[in-house]
Amino acid sequence: MKYCYKRNSICYSSALSLSLSLSLTVCVEFSEVSIIMRKKTCCVYTTGVISALLLIAGITLFVSGVLQTIIHNKIKGEMTLTEGKKIFASWKNPPPPIYLQFFFFNVTNPDAFLKGEAKPRVTEMGPYTFRQYRPKRNVTFVDNGTKVSAYTPKRFVFLRERSVGDPDVDMVTTVNIPAVAVMNKIKGAGFWVSSGISMYMGSIGTTMFMTHTVNELLWGFKDPLLSRLKTIKPEVDEHFGLLLNKNGSDDGEFVYHTGEQNYLDFGRIYTWQGQKMLSFWKTNQSNMINGSDGSAFHPFLEKSERLNVFTADLCRSIHMRFEKEVEVKGIPAYRFTPPRAALASGKNNPENEGFCMTPGKCMDDGVVDVSTCRKGAPVVVSFAHFHLGDKKYSDAIDGISPVHELHQTFLDLNPTMGAPVRAMKRAQINVRLERISGFPLTRNLNNTIFPVAFMNESVLIDDVSAARIQKLLLIVTLVSYFPLILVALGVVLLLITIVLLVRLRQNEFSSVKKNTSYTPVSGKPDDPEEKNGTHIRMTPVDQQKS
Repeated sequence: MKYCYKRNSICYSSALSLSLSLSLTVCVEFSEVSIIMRKKTCCVYTTGVISALLLIAGITLFVSGVLQTIIHNKIKGEMTLTEGKKIFASWKNPPPPIYLQFFFFNVTNPDAFLKGEAKPRVTEMGPYTFRQYRPKRNVTFVDNGTKVSAYTPKRFVFLRERSVGDPDVDMVTTVNIPAVAVMNKIKGAGFWVSSGISMYMGSIGTTMFMTHTVNELLWGFKDPLLSRLKTIKPEVDEHFGLLLNKNGSDDGEFVYHTGEQNYLDFGRIYTWQGQKMLSFWKTNQSNMINGSDGSAFHPFLEKSERLNVFTADLCRSIHMRFEKEVEVKGIPAYRFTPPRAALASGKNNPENEGFCMTPGKCMDDGVVDVSTCRKGAPVVVSFAHFHLGDKKYSDAIDGISPVHELHQTFLDLNPTMGAPVRAMKRAQINVRLERISGFPLTRNLNNTIFPVAFMNESVLIDDVSAARIQKLLLIVTLVSYFPLILVALGVVLLLITIVLLVRLRQNEFSSVKKNTSYTPVSGKPDDPEEKNGTHIRMTPVDQQKS
């Protein structure tokens, strides 16, 4: 019998081909998966390395403070009064406009006050506003460039649009300061001399009060009493004015530290009119010229600092303390203001004992007798409306009411640059009225500090300077926070690394599980003839033939 092999040959051939194809497919897929996994692993580790480097760099820079030190040294180097520095150009010719406002106290009941029937009543007139120009002149470097000398002439231009009236027309009744000055000059000469002068004053119509226009009170007028005295003493000036001969004048030569040797000395006064010390007061401490002139302060100010400012108008230095944080045109600033102790009496502040020149007649808190540097004129200086002064001074005058927000003197300084961004200097001129023997006009007076006028000198940073400071502060802020930015980026990348690492491990596990599982080659139904494995079907040849 002859046997023929049919289907099995086909089965063996198909199985072999399918097996080879499956093997090749699995190999190719496994190879591609391996490459992708290697790339993902490389990406994860690279991210982790970068994260670690950022964290190390950020923490190192933050702890060491290297960048902050560099930027601070850069600012200190720029904040010097030397040629080529932007701050020096601004110091010589301040770009922000400076305004000077005058408020006069008009007396409405002079006769009743002189008779002792009522306390004086005043009404406030103003503001009369002037634009002040104060460029520095004759700027000269001394002591090998460590100091710079300069004069600051002041020029005033009236601004009608910022004023309440016409200073050539508006009349003010106030204390007759020339007459009071004359009476104080001769009060120690004896009764008969005083009585003779008093009679002479009466013969020419001199009284305790006078009425003049605002401009006359400011810039000067010819006083009849002074004109008569000039015939006796030619050196007497027959004109009087609060700002007589001041328009275009200066306060003398100032010598300033440039800040090159020590940034804390930036703008500090070295000498005034050739002197390191004043000679007006009783003690060396009172005669010290402390601080700057108020136009320049050292960078990196602290809230705990005591800022000293020398004021030629007061013939002395005063100090300021931090009050609060403010913002001016988007620029952060510290507000410094004179505390009550600045003009306190010697009994309340021992530092001020030297400002009392007459024992037993010392002033109380809030006022300073500056007659010693005003040629003997009985001038007393205070803050506006006796702000920070003893309550008795404001209570003695009807119409005087100190308000902190309206009458405060302050400086708003950017602490990083030390630059003034806003300032208000409010000073009041007063006259001491007291009974003087031999002058019947004074018989009802009882040591009254009489207000004449107060000045508000103000400045606000201009937009161009404000934009420049904002830009510098932005750079300083970015540099200061750069280490923290690096740390933050490092933390973000670290979190990303952790997430990627977790997902990578999950993918690897899924891939291994898939590659080790059994998958049928064909999904067709079982053939009952093939169910028991491979078999040979034999067909007899003879039967086919028959």
